[in-house]
Amino acid sequence: MFTNREFQALFVAQLLSMMGDQLARVAVSMLVYERTDSAGWTAVTYGLTYLPDLVSGPLLSGLADRYPRRAVMVTTDIARAMLVAVMAVPGLPLWVAAVLLVGVQALGAPHGAARGATLAAALTGDRYVVGAAAQDVMVQSSQVAGFALGGLVVAGMGIGEGLLLDAGTFVVSAVLVRLGVRARPAAHLAAATSRSSATWSWWGSLSTGLVLVVGNRRLRALLGLACVAGAYVTVEGLAVPYAGEIGEGIAAAGLLLAASPAGTVVGTVLVARLNPQLRLRLMGPLAVAACLPLVLCAWRPGLVLTVALWALSGAAAGYHVVARSLFVRLVPDHHRGQCLGLAVTALKTAQGAGIMLAGLMATATSTSSVVAAAGGIGALGALLATTAWQRANAEPAPDRGA
Repeated sequence: MFTNREFQALFVAQLLSMMGDQLARVAVSMLVYERTDSAGWTAVTYGLTYLPDLVSGPLLSGLADRYPRRAVMVTTDIARAMLVAVMAVPGLPLWVAAVLLVGVQALGAPHGAARGATLAAALTGDRYVVGAAAQDVMVQSSQVAGFALGGLVVAGMGIGEGLLLDAGTFVVSAVLVRLGVRARPAAHLAAATSRSSATWSWWGSLSTGLVLVVGNRRLRALLGLACVAGAYVTVEGLAVPYAGEIGEGIAAAGLLLAASPAGTVVGTVLVARLNPQLRLRLMGPLAVAACLPLVLCAWRPGLVLTVALWALSGAAAGYHVVARSLFVRLVPDHHRGQCLGLAVTALKTAQGAGIMLAGLMATATSTSSVVAAAGGIGALGALLATTAWQRANAEPAPDRGA
């Protein structure tokens, strides 16, 4: 797998893009705080970096099916480099910087869809599962490293210089993709069998993607399993108040925040090493297991046990690599970019809604109770999604939209 030239290019390019994204978030947050001295405006600006995905996911991911995917990745990388470079202009109004940052994040949707679809074309069979797992581990690790290094880079070089370095990561990513990824025709043209089927429209791509995902029992079940993350991701938003509730401080909150992603790295590696059939059988039970450890937080265990429970939850979340791999295989290549965009949007919506709802509930009751409730609700949802997946595979009737 690591000897595959296309995988190497995609892996390193994504690593650079992820590091650049985190660096941009840190730099713009520091820029806003430096100008306004307001923690509130800094938080609002940081929150803007997550909102574009909810819109650009369904609206722009179809570009990865209409145009050659290598060209989509190169073009969006160059466009993001240009936007970030403009953000580095001294004295740029904050609202302009915020708009540019939203644009940078929005362009990540078609780029990610094109990258995911290209990876599925470059790696076939079980090699794709292993490759996807390697990328998952890299993403989890680069997020942590990107925040840490981003702060050091901006503090040492300055905000403007840090943003220029970020622009450079996108340029290098574009070069790697251009030189390392094989040129392929646009997916919708490659699949076209008639003049009418070669016609592409934005609305047609979006509606077809929705029909495929919603009308296919197996895809619905896999999407449901993925969205279970909206339950166990709540620990990220409640780590600080939970630490205070068990009598610990900020340092303990940092350990709690690191527990889940660290567990996910380990779990993803272990799941990828399993026999393919065993991976498939364990997908549903692992989804349930990703939520159940949180139920024990109702008894407010100490810091060490809580870290272990949250790490165990994160490790079980390694089932995501199996669910995503199955989802990609079940979607026709010429609609893969659009469907991946819709799936990512659903996942991020579930995660954002889960964290916000948990935060609201924590204002009315104890944090430990909310964490436990999220675990119980998530386990029930995982069980329902697992049952739906098993029934979909047991029934031979063709799915609508398949």
